Amino acid sequence: MKKQFIAALAASSALAAVTGSTALAGEAQTFTVGICQYVQHEALDEATQGFKDALTEKLGDRVVFDEQNAQGDSALCATIINSFISSGEDLILANATTALQAAATATADIPILGTSVTEYGAALQLDDFDGTTGRNISGTSDLAPLDVQAAVIKELFPDAETAGLLYCSAEPNSQYQIDVVQNELTNLGYTCRLYTFADSYDISSVTMTAASECDVLYIPTDNMAASNAELIANICIPDGVPVIAGEENTCRLCGVATFSINYYDLGYTTGTMAVQILEDGADISSMPIGYASVFTKKYNPQICEALNITVPDDYVALEAK
Repeated sequence: MKKQFIAALAASSALAAVTGSTALAGEAQTFTVGICQYVQHEALDEATQGFKDALTEKLGDRVVFDEQNAQGDSALCATIINSFISSGEDLILANATTALQAAATATADIPILGTSVTEYGAALQLDDFDGTTGRNISGTSDLAPLDVQAAVIKELFPDAETAGLLYCSAEPNSQYQIDVVQNELTNLGYTCRLYTFADSYDISSVTMTAASECDVLYIPTDNMAASNAELIANICIPDGVPVIAGEENTCRLCGVATFSINYYDLGYTTGTMAVQILEDGADISSMPIGYASVFTKKYNPQICEALNITVPDDYVALEAK
């Protein structure tokens, strides 16, 4: 009887295992995606929303998001990423360069997609970057043609002599943009001066100095500047100093014009890449970095009016939000 009971129990367990496997095999796979956004500002918010919308449209309720914001704290970025690793997330979205660097340092196994990252070679210190990283990282770049951004300054302010380049020294992608734009502006005949801030505490004093010494300011796609764009506006507009911004959401708050991309679209493209990885098994190590294909010259009607600036007809007015 004992032997028969054991045999029956084993057979029952085996049947349950087979039945359970069959049921699981018939169920659609679900995924958990960790989102680490470096700081709260409109451009990054739009990229995160676009990413989530793309995944939800394709996967519905089969995808669950663990969305967290580091509020501009690089140490908190690392903590958030480590929590994703401990939870066994299926994929990580790193929104902005600092978040990408934290994720790249923390894991070589979980797929990492970046967005709102300007230059992956600079962000990841890849000397031989050729469009793919060769590891568990891919994503999308928010890089707009920097030569055209410099040309916008020349087009709107041909008589200006001194251009101030205002940016956060802690952001490698900002340094990359500044290097390119400085060279372009120098070739266009401007005298360039660099003004750097390390964090939000010295933005005010650095901006005041820049506004007092320059005819026009340029701010690249820079998260620290974007988060403090209203402060920059409160200094530059009363002083009558125009700002050309690297992206439209910064321009909406403190700039007169920009040549930029749509961050929602950028995030949406990143979301479609995530679907390819999660649903179709795409190899992220050979997945090329994606770039925006549409760029638009835009201007800020309110600030242009305040500074008595008229822009050419091919500029599109930024919508107030």
